[in-house]
Amino acid sequence: MKISRNPETVHKPVAPYVHQIEVTGSNKWLTLSGQLGMEVNGTVPESPLEQLQLALENIKRNLKSANMNVEDLTKMVFYLVGDFDAEKRRKIIGDFLGEHLPCMTMIYVVALATPLFKVEVDAWACKGID
Repeated sequence: MKISRNPETVHKPVAPYVHQIEVTGSNKWLTLSGQLGMEVNGTVPESPLEQLQLALENIKRNLKSANMNVEDLTKMVFYLVGDFDAEKRRKIIGDFLGEHLPCMTMIYVVALATPLFKVEVDAWACKGID
């Protein structure tokens, strides 16, 4: 079972996320390596926002391959390079998550593995075992 909480003793979240998710019972966990904004054929769009969209699609594809979905995400960490239009960034992430609110961290970094990459997203998911 997953229980999402925003304790009254902690400030309200500053974006669509929750402060904590408690997991109990019999569960299966999935930990993803950082997902890049890269197509299956290896191409990488120049636009950071397109890379963000593609990295999220890659997360969804990973989840599907493990018989999981976006609602199973418990934690996401975004590593971003350069300027991002905050409103457009929030919309892309919001459209991806829908009503689901995982725990979330967003970090701006100087660089990723190569200058080509502007986005990398780590994700963890948990699903109850039937």
